[in-house]
Amino acid sequence: MPENDDPRWPSDDKDTSSAEPKGAKGEGEATIWLPMSGMANGKTEELSVPKVTPESGSWFEPVVEVEEEPDVPETPTPKWSAFEPVTPVEPKEPEAPKTVFVQPVQPRQTDKPDWDQFDRVAEPPEPEPEPEPKPEPPRRPEQTRVEPPAPAPVPSASMHARPVRIEPAEERFDAEATVGIQRPEPPSQEPPAAETEAAPAPKPKRKRKALLITTLVVVLLLAGMGGAAAMPKVSNRLGLPWAPNAPKGEIPKPAGVTRVLHGPDINGAGPTKAGLAAALAGPAGSPDLGTLTGTVVDAASGEVLWDKNSGTPLTPASTTKILVVAAALLSMDHGTQFSTKIVQGAEPGTVVLVAGGDPSLTSLPLGTDSPLYPGAAHVDDLVAQVKKAAGGKISKVQLDISLFKGPTSAKGWDPEDTAAGNTYMAPVLPVMADGGRADPKNDHSPRVANPAAALTQKIAGKLEAQAGGTTTAPKDAKVLGEVKSQPLAEFANSLMQLSDNLMADVLARQLALAKGAEASFTGGATATMNVLKEAGFDLTGVQINDGSGLSDQNKIPAKVLSEILAVAAAPDGKDPRTPKLRPLLAGLPVAGGSGTLEKRYGDPASAAGRGWVRGKTGTLSGVNTLAGVVLDTDGRMLVFALMSSGSDQNKGRAALDVVAATLHKCGCR
Repeated sequence: MPENDDPRWPSDDKDTSSAEPKGAKGEGEATIWLPMSGMANGKTEELSVPKVTPESGSWFEPVVEVEEEPDVPETPTPKWSAFEPVTPVEPKEPEAPKTVFVQPVQPRQTDKPDWDQFDRVAEPPEPEPEPEPKPEPPRRPEQTRVEPPAPAPVPSASMHARPVRIEPAEERFDAEATVGIQRPEPPSQEPPAAETEAAPAPKPKRKRKALLITTLVVVLLLAGMGGAAAMPKVSNRLGLPWAPNAPKGEIPKPAGVTRVLHGPDINGAGPTKAGLAAALAGPAGSPDLGTLTGTVVDAASGEVLWDKNSGTPLTPASTTKILVVAAALLSMDHGTQFSTKIVQGAEPGTVVLVAGGDPSLTSLPLGTDSPLYPGAAHVDDLVAQVKKAAGGKISKVQLDISLFKGPTSAKGWDPEDTAAGNTYMAPVLPVMADGGRADPKNDHSPRVANPAAALTQKIAGKLEAQAGGTTTAPKDAKVLGEVKSQPLAEFANSLMQLSDNLMADVLARQLALAKGAEASFTGGATATMNVLKEAGFDLTGVQINDGSGLSDQNKIPAKVLSEILAVAAAPDGKDPRTPKLRPLLAGLPVAGGSGTLEKRYGDPASAAGRGWVRGKTGTLSGVNTLAGVVLDTDGRMLVFALMSSGSDQNKGRAALDVVAATLHKCGCR
């Protein structure tokens, strides 16, 4: 039997099993009709076995003599062979197919039907008496598609008459004219005993093959899961009993955990002066420090524990920023934001960029936060607002930078500090993008020569307009767009972390504006000094010319730095100034972790301070300073200010780090 057990019905009632192949003599049109007389009247006649005469010497070109019935109309015979597809035949009437079965002649001396009788040539057995006609079996559904049949067997003398299926259009089909056709189901009545004893048809091989494949897949999956479960990582993850990290004993009961952050120790005994002096004798006496001044204060008690000429004014470099930030935090609301606007110009189609003193405005796309100034406003946001509010085409963008007064560089600055390509500073103007940097993501990116004009040109390009130079915005002009900086506390944090010179000098001018003074270098320095004096700090010996500390003309004693930091680090409720100054500590870089201290404290001599020291750095030619806070081994908060003059930059920095790390290692009682 073939492997394909799908029924394949022929497309008509012709027996083409003895037709010549297409292309041979007669073009394959020899058609044999099986005698089916009386079928129309509901009668069943015995089919006679055709007489086959091999005239051509081959069983493949038989001549079958068949007496055709006159009552069966002949239909055109399609040209097809066993190797060509069969066109589906639609029934002429939409009625269910009607099948009539003719009992085939059973061979003698056998209890089971010989299903292979069409595959071999054997002697014809003697016919048996015609069986009683069977009742009509249940009708099969109409076939909508007929697959090409397999090559029909050659009729021989050993072949018996086959059942015939009659379609609604009176078309007759040999029930087994094509190998692989499923036999019709027997009637519902009880079959004869001889038929019930017949062997069932063999099971399809395809189903057995599918079952075998399914079983194999299941076995492989189970094997794979078992192998995966045996892997240490998988078994550990699933907590299986054989996992390497499975508990070897009873699982302990969970212990209670209290998640409470403890602040510095303010009640215990702090370091003694003698103990601290002994610990710092070596590090503070290093020749790499040049001329060193400094002080160490117990933040909890305010007691000075160590002092070395701390009242001597020295060049502070960037530790000057501590004074500017402290003054701003003391006198301004911590939520203050600096605005940048674009307003309607005096002429039609003209708009004016009004600088509000925010150098942190970023040119990065919306949705991309600035890595240098987290929370900064976006240029694209400002432009989008203007496009929406303008109501017409904009032809010109002008710039109003009248907010700041005086020179853009301070006394005591190196001329190269504001030159194009410098990485430390840009001209101090009230508006720019990304602090004037060419690369908004790189703190060490070169600064542009005129950052305000560059921003104006960028905005004009986004508005498809031309940059129109500087002007003064009309009073009460219609605001087309406005963006604001991060709040003051966050602004100051970015300033301290990066030791951003430009932001420090802009903040000094904002402080001057808040105090009603001129927004210039002089106005900023004066406002800073006045606020700190009013807050009760002794500024004897202080002289400042800018807010950044780039001026080598600035002078600050170490004790002023330590006093401001000590108030910021004091216990809660002890000093009314502390709440306002506390954000100052949050902006201090962490040793080996952030800001200007990120790459320091890697040497073995200073590694102990890594993660514990927080300080503001300051560096100029021959000047190295460090001021901040540190916890000692007893959890005591110590405030320090160290100023070195006449020291090499690299060696001086390293020596200062050793002193601060020693403070952390010291219990010093």
